[in-house]
Amino acid sequence: MHELSIALGIVKIAEDETAKANAKKVTKIELIIGELSGVEIESLNFVWQSAIKDSVLEFSEKEIIIIKGKGKCIDCDTEFDMEFIYDTCPKCNSNFKGILQGKELRVKALEVI
Repeated sequence: MHELSIALGIVKIAEDETAKANAKKVTKIELIIGELSGVEIESLNFVWQSAIKDSVLEFSEKEIIIIKGKGKCIDCDTEFDMEFIYDTCPKCNSNFKGILQGKELRVKALEVI
């Protein structure tokens, strides 16, 4: 379960940014997570309370923005929605594609006081 290490990394980012802003705690955190990032949202939510305990995020509101997967076929230039990283082109059935979006994993915003 790598979601715990992801959550702890998010805590580290929040603590570093809060210190830079000379703030005491975070009231809200916004995360951007792509469907193709490999992050299990349910697992992240499961470990979240343990990861943020005694940190600047302990009493913060968490908002997760999900980015849909989108790819572009290298063989026929078709852009298509992707649910899984191994999805094939719906037009020509090629496995060769570029990922246009959906692999994101970042902290979008922090509200601090």
